[in-house]
Amino acid sequence: MQSGHGRLLRDELTELQINVGFLCNQACEHCHVEAGPKRTEIMTRETADQILTWARANNIKSVDITGGAPEMCPEFRYMVDEFLDMGAHVISRCNITVLYEPAGVGLAQWYADRKVHLICSMPCYTKENVDAQRGKGVFDKSIQGLIDLNAVGYGVQDDLQLDLVYNPGGAFLPPSQESLETDYRQRLLDDFGIRFTNLLALANLPVKRFEHFLERTGQLEDYQDLLEENFNATTVPGLMCKRTVSVDWQGRIYDCDFNQMLEMPAGGHRERYLWDIEAAQMKDEPIATDKHCFGCTAGAGSSCGGALA
Repeated sequence: MQSGHGRLLRDELTELQINVGFLCNQACEHCHVEAGPKRTEIMTRETADQILTWARANNIKSVDITGGAPEMCPEFRYMVDEFLDMGAHVISRCNITVLYEPAGVGLAQWYADRKVHLICSMPCYTKENVDAQRGKGVFDKSIQGLIDLNAVGYGVQDDLQLDLVYNPGGAFLPPSQESLETDYRQRLLDDFGIRFTNLLALANLPVKRFEHFLERTGQLEDYQDLLEENFNATTVPGLMCKRTVSVDWQGRIYDCDFNQMLEMPAGGHRERYLWDIEAAQMKDEPIATDKHCFGCTAGAGSSCGGALA
């Protein structure tokens, strides 16, 4: 990646982002994981225990669990409880509709009892846009899911954080996160009585399924140019890859979830497993980059925690 900056180096490692597998009850148009109902990659108890042992030994205090739909991994609830027992802050990347799958029985209350921080996909407040991006019927299920989460306190109580995620429905950058959040609050409250904590605006990166969409529609080159032309140097210090390591369903490590899908090992090294290293060893390691990384530095920037600038 050529940006005029020197090579990206890691800061102190503060968080694990764990992808527990690619199984999902949805198959979204923008999904960089290419997750879906037919995927078989899923974390085992043995791998989960190796990650948990490492996290205890390295005093990890923040864990971001994703997928696929992470709740569809049989080891998900076990891992959450183990991380909470070691005092870690746990984030779950929930697609909301999983609440109505067999794996989601009792899930809303289960989450609330443990005060898990939820980050939930909600790419728009209109049915047309959500169903176009995520599948027919997803909007209605998502609205009901948010109502159910509000009913157990999420987005209502200060200690039950419910963040929503917006991502564009096409080959363009997200608008202002602040103004978009204002629109979301008004529409969801007025139309459905729904409350939430924060809105996170994420850019779509040209990786896997979204890249294929751009190729099919002849927009890939133009979109990549858009990302590069909108490079914003002020986003670089806040890049998630500087403080987080991404762990796949087999325990291998990457600099981010996007690099994981592109099979780019952390720091451009050979393939390594989490338990091959110690957290302190990663500080000042180079971060593996390529042209897709401009998706995180374009405009206001994009990370798993929303806009960076």
